[in-house]
Amino acid sequence: MTTIETQVQYHSTYMTTEEYMTQEEDWDRDLLLDPAWEKQQRKTFTAWCNSHLRKAGTQIENIEEDFRNGLKLMLLLEVISGERLPKPDKGKMRFHKIANVNKALDFICSKGVKLVSIGAEEIVDGNVKMTLGMIWTIILRFAIQDISVEETSAKEGLLLWCQRKTAPYRNVNVQNFHISWKDGLALCALIHRHRPDLIDYSKLRKDDPIGNLNIAFEVAEKFLDIPRMLDAEDIVNTPKPDEKAIMTYVSCFYHAFAGAEQAETAANRICKVLAVNQENEKLMEEYEKLASELLEWIRRTIPWLENRVAEQTMNAMQQKLEDFRDYRRVHKPPKVQEKCQLEINFNTLQTKLRLSNRPAFMPSEGKMVSDIANAWKGLEQVEKGFEEWLLTEIRRLERLDHLAEKFKQKCSLHESWTAGKEELLSQKDYESASLMEIRALMRKHEAFESDLAAHQDRVEQIAAIAQELNELDYFDAATINARCQGICDQWDSLGTLTQKRRESLERVEKLWETIDQLYLEFAKRAAPFNNWMDGAIEDLQDMFIVHSIEEIQSLITAHDQFKATLPEADKERMATIGIQNEIVKIAQTYGIKLSGENPYTVLSAQGIGNKWEAVKQLVPLRDQMLQEEVARQQANERLRRQFAAQANIIGPWIQTKMEEISHVSVDIAGSLEEQMSNLKQYEQNIINYKSNIDKLEGDHQLSQEGLIFDNKHTNYSMEHIRVGWEHLLTTIARTINEVENQILTRDAKGISQEQLNEFRASFNHFDRKRNGMMDPDDFRACLISMGYDLGEVEFARIMTLVDPNNTSVVTFQAFIDFMTRETAETDTAEQVMASFKILASDKMYITVDELRRELPPEQAEYCISRMTKYIGSDAPPGALDYISFSSALYGESDL
Repeated sequence: MTTIETQVQYHSTYMTTEEYMTQEEDWDRDLLLDPAWEKQQRKTFTAWCNSHLRKAGTQIENIEEDFRNGLKLMLLLEVISGERLPKPDKGKMRFHKIANVNKALDFICSKGVKLVSIGAEEIVDGNVKMTLGMIWTIILRFAIQDISVEETSAKEGLLLWCQRKTAPYRNVNVQNFHISWKDGLALCALIHRHRPDLIDYSKLRKDDPIGNLNIAFEVAEKFLDIPRMLDAEDIVNTPKPDEKAIMTYVSCFYHAFAGAEQAETAANRICKVLAVNQENEKLMEEYEKLASELLEWIRRTIPWLENRVAEQTMNAMQQKLEDFRDYRRVHKPPKVQEKCQLEINFNTLQTKLRLSNRPAFMPSEGKMVSDIANAWKGLEQVEKGFEEWLLTEIRRLERLDHLAEKFKQKCSLHESWTAGKEELLSQKDYESASLMEIRALMRKHEAFESDLAAHQDRVEQIAAIAQELNELDYFDAATINARCQGICDQWDSLGTLTQKRRESLERVEKLWETIDQLYLEFAKRAAPFNNWMDGAIEDLQDMFIVHSIEEIQSLITAHDQFKATLPEADKERMATIGIQNEIVKIAQTYGIKLSGENPYTVLSAQGIGNKWEAVKQLVPLRDQMLQEEVARQQANERLRRQFAAQANIIGPWIQTKMEEISHVSVDIAGSLEEQMSNLKQYEQNIINYKSNIDKLEGDHQLSQEGLIFDNKHTNYSMEHIRVGWEHLLTTIARTINEVENQILTRDAKGISQEQLNEFRASFNHFDRKRNGMMDPDDFRACLISMGYDLGEVEFARIMTLVDPNNTSVVTFQAFIDFMTRETAETDTAEQVMASFKILASDKMYITVDELRRELPPEQAEYCISRMTKYIGSDAPPGALDYISFSSALYGESDL
């Protein structure tokens, strides 16, 4: 059916007694002025009466004769009113007829109609004028009075209805109920508007009024069950057709098409309800899909972050750190956006469900917003722990590499010193030596013992380093332990051999009494000095690791202190060499032939000199290493200051924006659209600020690549900035969504801006903590201030509406939803049931054919697929239960 969108409101309005009197007088005067109208009225009124009497199996032929006994008049009134009249008198005498007619007239009067100049005697006597006047009164009361269009009723309402329906048609201009209908086009337009399949309006001509009228009369009688009440020739040939006859006939069209319009309205209501339901179901499916994908990503990511199996090399751990950086920069940010969008979609869906009076959406188990938030919180906790573990492990490996290198260096020095010592201690050269040689061997052995004691610290250091490497779980601990054990075993062996040799030398010392004091003195002074030089060489070659300027300055200070001791050490060297020179001098003086070796030590003046030169060469090299490290630490310090300078600006900026957004969200100075505009501007400013975050990320990466793990110049870490930035993005998106929902609520509920401002002012007044939430006591006080009379039971009911999760706080969105729910109306299950009942022709069930005939294909199939079968013996096979379906739409049990 072709329709033109016209919104019409219907109001039931009844005519007053004065209006009936006025119309009766008009009828009386008109009939006297133009007797030709009597013919039209007789035919029209007769046909109208027969259209109702045939429902009772009878009809009339002569309108003034057939109503004289009052029987068919009473029957007519029963048919058109649907009510029972008093039992008629069965006699045929005049007073019987008058009694029956009086019963009919009394019934008419009981319907609020005042009959003027119409008495039972005139009807019984066959007075045509009075009979037609009575029938017109009945038509007015039962066929025209209840017509109501846009606050107009009866004649005006019927006229407005005709004008609305025929407005789009060419050559049709309905202004009255007489000459506007003479050419027949208005009647054809009414039929075509509602049943375009019955008339081809494009083929009608204005110059063929009789043809047009006959087409309308024939189509109405054949297809619309409206009897022919007029003659085309009478209408065309009469200058001004009878208005009452035309109104009577046109009212039949109104009643014939009113049911179709009612069904169309009901179908539109159902389509609207179903469209909302389909859209909500689509949003629910999208939420479930997004939630599942996000939870699956979290489920896959957490085991990777929980994997704390350490790598054995620094390069491998650095690669792990780089993988983690890629996760933070590339993989996580889209998921943060998805999580925020998921919360926005959930809030929008719940708002739409509340606005359409649907039950709140409950996601599948484990997919609530709180479940996702908890899973996300778990992810971030594991993520934080993973990063801390990575940095700790890198420091551990760095420490291990340093200790392992130091261990190898000390072991090499020690093994170099112990090489051949066991063989030397195992010799029995004292058995064939002279006294001097024996004494020399004794002194030499004492010097060795002194040297051995001096190396005790190095062995203990080697053991301590090996133990620390084991405690730090060094990957090649087995090799370290084997080498350390070999050194300790050798050290024990050296101690045992030394003790045995001393005992042997002391045993033969009684046989030998001569000793060379100078050799002995040289050996005693040369050995500590040589050990000092070994220690100095070891310290000058020692590896170091520092993380700050202060630490490297400490090393430089220690090195400067060492250099300050060099003059004193040079004096000791000269003194020691002086002893050897004294020996040579004595030998030359007294002609002593020297063997070329000091019997008390393997050290020589030349060896001491060479080692001293080595010490002097290592000093500038050590200076160079320390200065290079100073430069590196200064570069690191610049990176720290550069990062701190930006972080100290970005951190407060994020906090300021958070506070500004909070102020905008509670500000009532402007409209919601102005708040939305401000928030959009804030959002754009935040997006534009992203480049500063990226630059800070770059500086942070440079710091980590330089192994910079602390920064005393700022309290903001990159993690703080990231969390604040993510929280800022989430807050601005959530705040924009809240304002959008408020706009949606305002527009859907018809709430004015002043009402919203009043709600916001009341909420802000009782929001004592200024955090956008009220506790239950403040909420109660707020309701009381707005005129609510609250008992404990009523307040408990309201709290279940505004705080369904028992969080003990009431948000502004929940407060707005409650206030709008109290003041606005929405579709209900009863309204949808009533609409379906109209489509089902007042049956308690509806058929598939009725749904497909009255609803668009998509909505019809939607209902068919979800309605259950109707259980009842009075229904045909395949009948559907629309009552339980309507209740299910609103989450209610069957009414």
